[in-house]
Amino acid sequence: MAETAATEDRGETGVSEQGTPADAIDTSRPHPARMYDYFLGGRDNYEVDREAAERVIAISPDARPSARANRAFLRRAVKTVVDSGIRQIVDIGTGIPTSPNTHEVAQESAPGVRVAYVDNDPIVGVHAGARLTHTGDTGFALADVRSPESVLGHPIVRELIDFDEPVALLMVAVLHFIRDEEDPAGIVRTLTDALPKGSCLVLTHGTADFHQHVDGDATEVYRQATATLNIRPHDGILPFFDGYDLLDPGLVQVPLWRPDAPLPDVDDIRRIAFYGGVGIKD
Repeated sequence: MAETAATEDRGETGVSEQGTPADAIDTSRPHPARMYDYFLGGRDNYEVDREAAERVIAISPDARPSARANRAFLRRAVKTVVDSGIRQIVDIGTGIPTSPNTHEVAQESAPGVRVAYVDNDPIVGVHAGARLTHTGDTGFALADVRSPESVLGHPIVRELIDFDEPVALLMVAVLHFIRDEEDPAGIVRTLTDALPKGSCLVLTHGTADFHQHVDGDATEVYRQATATLNIRPHDGILPFFDGYDLLDPGLVQVPLWRPDAPLPDVDDIRRIAFYGGVGIKD
């Protein structure tokens, strides 16, 4: 994964990193963030990303509705944590900005919510600099969640986030790109240990609980990308919330988490390959 190679540019309109060198941007291999952008119908992706995404869709046509349901969960979860009183968010695995973005949802409920976006893709950094950092309450940090200390200690994160006050940590569609040997549970613990009581963990994770027959083939596509796909069952995801009290309805398929519109029918819900939940640190 690319290390931070940008210079910091702090202006009155926001906090961001600029100056990523061209040779730090790898467009020869698909990247999950750009594939996800394609699943959502975005245009900020390359031919190599589109080809890989179409291979996944051919294996599992549910990839697109799953991505969109996951995005809708993010909006509902952000509104929930902000309505609970949290006024600062660390969004890890930001991905290509897709409006409404985290800070737009948060600041619609409470102007002034501070959001630190974090991603390890320099191309995401380019888009974030253009779209996410035009307010003094937002910023982007180029960092890798596999090095959680570098996320917590990043100067942009430290500038925006007061770790003495409750924080909402967003890890939406992130941990299934972390291999077991990279210790995803340890990564989560390191990040959440830095958060005070009353903080929230917002997390979603891909699963094959409803699509066992496509697990291996879809995983193979991601082996050619910059991060592998490591989907897990419900009981492999739930421990990530250790130390947190899950809000109702718990860890569920994302359309079932506090829906704000009529639910699709049962068959359509079974197509969604994401679990999601929100916990409060006790």
